[in-house]
Amino acid sequence: MRQQQSLLRAFALVAWSGAAGCGGGISSPADGAEQSAIADLDASLAEAGSSSRESRVRAMQAIPLDRMPAANRDVAEACLRATTLFRRLPVETVTCDGELLDFLLTKPEALVDVWRVLGISRLSLDPAGVGQWRLADGYGTVGVVKLLHRDRTADGGVLVFHGRGGYTGSLSPRRLTGQCLVVVRHSALEPDMAGRERQAVQIDAFLDVDGLGLEIVTRALHPLIVHSAAANLREICLFVSQFSAAATRNPAGIARLAARMPRTDPADRRALAQLAAGNRGTPADHTERRDAAGFETELAARWMPAPANKP
Repeated sequence: MRQQQSLLRAFALVAWSGAAGCGGGISSPADGAEQSAIADLDASLAEAGSSSRESRVRAMQAIPLDRMPAANRDVAEACLRATTLFRRLPVETVTCDGELLDFLLTKPEALVDVWRVLGISRLSLDPAGVGQWRLADGYGTVGVVKLLHRDRTADGGVLVFHGRGGYTGSLSPRRLTGQCLVVVRHSALEPDMAGRERQAVQIDAFLDVDGLGLEIVTRALHPLIVHSAAANLREICLFVSQFSAAATRNPAGIARLAARMPRTDPADRRALAQLAAGNRGTPADHTERRDAAGFETELAARWMPAPANKP
């Protein structure tokens, strides 16, 4: 997985994989602005990303601040007041079962563990309490991500995260610290031509970099963030789509992979294997015994670095 070296890039990546819903901040069903925002996902599939004032205002209005616990609402509002850069990422499509997507959003450490086993990412995401994670991207960014709120609907949901962390590395002469508020919306779409389920995912990100003025952020970081955040989300959605397709074809392969995920709870490993295989029974006992090792090779091929040319 192509990892990018900056504070927001790591948080933008976690915006997808760190969408957790274990415990505090959960309420159901969504209503009002949140429900409208989810319903608009299908119509906005062709919409490009935006940093416009209009998009920012709409994004802020759709955040369910009034449904959050007071302490979480204070954190979100403080971040919104301090925001120096806003970005609405383009809507991306994931071809997978809705239950699998929901699982990956609620158990982000499982997806990151898959990447670790495949050797395609340096990212680590470790639970640090209910709805909280410690992250390190392996390139100088470390931080903490917390779930502030989660709403669920019959065909999607809204999740709000707050991240705080820092970056130390070659991209900056001094340590950068900051915070971000990330809103993740997902909704079911019409199946594709082959009848496979599809889900739409959209992210709104509000970033505050400590000690950097608006002009510096706009000129130096904005072009970098616009490209890399959207590219990261696209690659992650593509990975999940391929993960789902490969697991459906080769249930034994996903069972073998899941057994090699020591950082993930055993019950979650079993659930991931079964959901990814399409709920067709216990993958390890499935009669179709394809090459289990080949599953991992197939899945990781796109994201493995190209071999160096020998002289």
